[in-house]
Amino acid sequence: MSTVLDIINTRSSIRKYTDQPVPEDICRCLVEAGLKAPTAANKREIHISVVGKDHPVQAEIQKDLNPDAKTNFFYDAPVTLYLSADENFRWSALDAGIAVENIHLLAADLGLGSVIIGIVDGVLNGEKKAEYAAKLGFPEGYRYEIAIAFGYPDTTKEPHAIDFDKDVTIL
Repeated sequence: MSTVLDIINTRSSIRKYTDQPVPEDICRCLVEAGLKAPTAANKREIHISVVGKDHPVQAEIQKDLNPDAKTNFFYDAPVTLYLSADENFRWSALDAGIAVENIHLLAADLGLGSVIIGIVDGVLNGEKKAEYAAKLGFPEGYRYEIAIAFGYPDTTKEPHAIDFDKDVTIL
C-alpha cells in the first residue's frame, strides 16, 4: 500500500479505461471512502448514486449534455458515482468535494484511474433537475454536486507540476 503523499504526488486524472469491470467490493470500498469524509458541522449529508456505464441514464445525460458530441463525457469509465447533498445546507458543495477527493485518492491506491466530472451540473441541476434526481435516486431536497468516474486505466498521464513560488504566498 502506498503512502498518501505518494498517491498525491503520482496521481492524475484518467480519461481512458479498459473494459475490465470493477468488482462490487471495490466499488463499495470507494463509496464508503466518500461517505467517511469529514463534513461541516458533522452534517453527513452526502448521498452517492452508483451508475454503471451501460445504464440508460448515462446515455441520457450524455445526450442532454451535447447530442452531437463525439466525446463521451464519462470517458467510457465502467462506473460513475454521482454525489448529491442537501440543497439547503450552505456547505454541501464543499463537503461533496472533500468526499470525491477521498474517492479519487483511494481509487489511485487501488490501481484504478478516475476523473472528477463537473460538466454535468448544467444538465442535472437544469430544467430536468427533478427528473434526473428521481432517476439517480437522490433523496428529497438533495441536488447534484459532483461526479467521479473510475475504472482500470488504459492510459497514463503525468501528474500536475507545481510552481511553489508562483502558487503560494507566505505571510
